[in-house]
Amino acid sequence: MGNFKVIPKEVREQILSRIKNDGVSIKQAAEEHGISNRTIYGWLKKQSISSVSFMEYAHLRKQNKQLMELVGRLSLEIEKMKVLKKG
Repeated sequence: MGNFKVIPKEVREQILSRIKNDGVSIKQAAEEHGISNRTIYGWLKKQSISSVSFMEYAHLRKQNKQLMELVGRLSLEIEKMKVLKKG
């Protein structure tokens, strides 16, 4: 069996943040912290399963905007029809 050491949550989050936001390679981060690449890949996989990907988020934002515009247009049409019926 290999060496097993517990990485504190704060350190894990810092490593993942550097990889995602600062462009640090997984290999470089692993070497700097004395852990294996597989460990970091495991963290990334676990995190991606529990959260929405950026692409999914962007798609949902776009879809939400389109739906809000549609609701706005339909609301205006309803109001116009109400005015026409009164007049």
